[in-house]
Parts: sequence; C-alpha cells; structure tokens
Amino acid sequence: MKQIKKLFFILIIIALMAAPAIAKKNYKNTRMVPVSFAELARQAKPGVVNIQTVKTIEGGGRVYNHFFGQPFGGKQNPFDEFFAPFLNQQPQSRKEKSLGSGFIISKDGYIVTNNHVIKDADQIKVILHDKTEYDASIIGTDPMTDLALIKIKAKKLMPLKFGRSSEADVGSWVVAIGSPFGLEQTVTAGIVSAKGRIIGSGPYDDFIQTDASINPGNSGGPLLNLEGEVIGINTAIIRSGQGIGFAIPSDLATGVIDQLTEQKTVSRGWMGVAIQNVTEKLAEYYGIKETKGIYVAKVYEGDPADKAGIKVGDIIFSINDKTIDSSRDLTLTIGSSSVGETVTVKLIRDGKEKIVKVKLGKRSDQDPEEINTNDGYDSFGFRLKQMDSDIARKLGYPEDIKGLVVIDMESGSLATKTAVRQGDLLMEVNRHKISTSEEYQQYLKQINKGGIIQLLFRRGNSHVFVVSFEKP
Repeated sequence: MKQIKKLFFILIIIALMAAPAIAKKNYKNTRMVPVSFAELARQAKPGVVNIQTVKTIEGGGRVYNHFFGQPFGGKQNPFDEFFAPFLNQQPQSRKEKSLGSGFIISKDGYIVTNNHVIKDADQIKVILHDKTEYDASIIGTDPMTDLALIKIKAKKLMPLKFGRSSEADVGSWVVAIGSPFGLEQTVTAGIVSAKGRIIGSGPYDDFIQTDASINPGNSGGPLLNLEGEVIGINTAIIRSGQGIGFAIPSDLATGVIDQLTEQKTVSRGWMGVAIQNVTEKLAEYYGIKETKGIYVAKVYEGDPADKAGIKVGDIIFSINDKTIDSSRDLTLTIGSSSVGETVTVKLIRDGKEKIVKVKLGKRSDQDPEEINTNDGYDSFGFRLKQMDSDIARKLGYPEDIKGLVVIDMESGSLATKTAVRQGDLLMEVNRHKISTSEEYQQYLKQINKGGIIQLLFRRGNSHVFVVSFEKP
C-alpha cells in the first residue's frame, strides 16, 4: 500500500513538473492580453508629434480623395441644386487650418507623415509631446503611397524605430498614437484585423487593417507593435464604418522613406508591361495547371520587358525567386526594386518554362484588320470587322494592332451570353493569331462539330479573356 501511495505521489510530481513545459510548448508563440499599455505609451509618446497646417483647400492625396473626395463617385452631387445659391457665394478656394499626426525617425528632426496631411500647405507647424513648437519644411513626398518626409530644426529628439510589418500576424496587438480631432497624444489599442487590403487608392495598395480606434487627425501617426516598433503609418478610415482603419505597412514605407531622405524623390522600377491575373479560362487556354501567375497582356515597345524579349501571352510566375500570384504581387515587387536593377523573371511561354533577365527602367508618375462577311453575324452571333488604324485610334488601341473588332452581337445569340462587349478585339482562335476574316473562318472550319472553340479577346490596353464555345 505504501508503495502505491509513493508511486502516486511521484506521478503527481512528474505531472506538475511537466505542466509548465506543456504550457510553454502550446503557447510559446501567443501574446496574451497585456495587463497595461502604459509603459509602451510612455516610451513611444515622445516620438509622436502633432502637425498643424495652413493650406489652400484643393483636395488631398490618393487615399484621402478615395475616402473623402467625390462621395458620389464623381457624379453630380444630388444636393447641389439645393445648396447652389449658398455655394456660389463662397470663394473658389480658401485658407483653412487642418490637423494631422506624424512621428520622429531621427534625433535631428526628420519626421514621417502622410502626403495628404501636408499637401499644398503654406505653413507646417510641428508640436512635440512637451508642447514645443517648430516650423517644418518638406523634404520629399510620394503621392503614390501617400507618404511624406518633413524636417524640423531640432536636436536630441527621441525617434521611434521601424519594425517588420511582415512579422505582424493577423490578430496581434497594436497601439495607435496620434491627434484625433486635435486631441494630442491620444493612445488607442486594438489588433491587426487583416493584411494586404486593397482599398482602390492607387497601384501600391497593401494596407494593414486595424480596429484600433483611428479618427480624423490620426493620419500620419504610428501603428506600433508591443515592442514599440512602428509597423504601420495610420492613413485612412471609412467614415461610415466602426473599427475599420488602414495603415501603410512599414515594409513598404521604409523603402520610400529611405529614398526621400537620400534624394528627396522616389524612383521605382519599371518593366513596361500591362498585366492581369490568370483566370481559369486563361489557364485552360494556355495549358497551365494552376491559375497562378500573371498574364502579360501588352508589352510596351522599347521598354525593358520588350528589350529583354518578354512577349504578349507570357505567364510570369516568379521574379527573383519570389512567387508572383497576382498582378499586385508583380506591381509591388517591381515597384520596390531599384531603377537599373536586373531582375530574374521566370515565365511560361507555349507551355514551356523560360528564364528572362530584365534590366528595370524608371516608372513614370503616370501609367502609361476586315472581316467583311457581308456585315452579317457569325454562327455564335458576333458581327466582326477587321481592325484598321482608324478604328484602333477611335477605340484606344495601338494603331498597328491586329484582329477583328466586335461591332455588334445578335440578340438572343450565344455571343450575348458571354462577357464580350462591343469594341472588344478578337485576337486568337484556339491559340492561332488572326487578323482577317478569312483566317478566322479557316480556323473555324478545321474544328469538327461538337469540338471546343476558344476565342481570345482583348479589351482596351490590357485586359484579355477567353470565351469558349462548342461548335454547332
């Protein structure tokens, strides 16, 4: 009996000793709810500033306009007719004070904020945590990412450090500090709600979404992890939503800020291609096993991709061994690369993998045939016409483009049940390029009754898609 009791106690002791190890194993990567954010806030507050500007009202940056400009989608405001008599009495532009936030990144006065906070400002005033005020000058701005770098004449400041936004998991705790509605040094806490959000503000959308309370005036302030590192720059809110704020990820921001610090402007890599995601239809059409990678819909003549030998129809799936799953992946990867850098592009052409070396150029600030079948409809219900330079100019296509343009579709036909529209350009039949009515009819005749016919269409400068039919 004594031996059984002894064994029982030994087992209890072993279990108690093992419990911490088990707990540690199961929860070693989990950060539980902090008891307090007080110490983090105390250490970070000296690095956060309030920004006051006096400016002529002419609108904000890309993100600002997306959320606060043209709330009726660019259409006539339905209330204009009621308010017009009053609006007409107002000046075309006026001076107005506005508020924002920022954070210090160097001891000698460099400060990061949003471009829309300081855009068109006649005067920029920075207020530190101790109420000291300084006039600030603009070092450089990047409207594409809504970032700006300003500077004050000060020394021995307390800068914040950048962390890696890629290491901030969804669900991890974050703290936002800023001046919402001019209320300086306001601290709010929440979690990373999502990453990689696209909000339609520009080509480099890659926002962190957070439910940490963010309001007007928070723009430009830091989003911090529990180590007090900046993993995002608070930028946008949805006014009609609650608990939905957006921050520019630090991994994107640091490259921009480095360039602004060194050369006061931002230069981005440029391949010179128009691209789109690979759909199931395109994957099937080109014999690709997975709907990954991006489809090259256009190659700009004389640009780096053209010089390197990339062609329309290529499927790019990797750049510098980084997997490219979407158009956004390629835009962010190339945009964050240096001008003059040579990148290794892996692609699929005619079902075979190829490797192409592309020396990147500099991205500009602005992103850059008769089927006379008696004008009748074909067996699918398309009325097609051979493209010529005059039609191309009118429809916005390159003047030397080849193919058959859709000028009409027969009511109730198979054509009307597809995504094809008037003005779309038919370029290939079952992967055979066509430029005349005769070529189109020739390839159709080669397909037996019941066989699958795949038509490759192009819309505008870049979008391409595939439509499939069973031959009647």
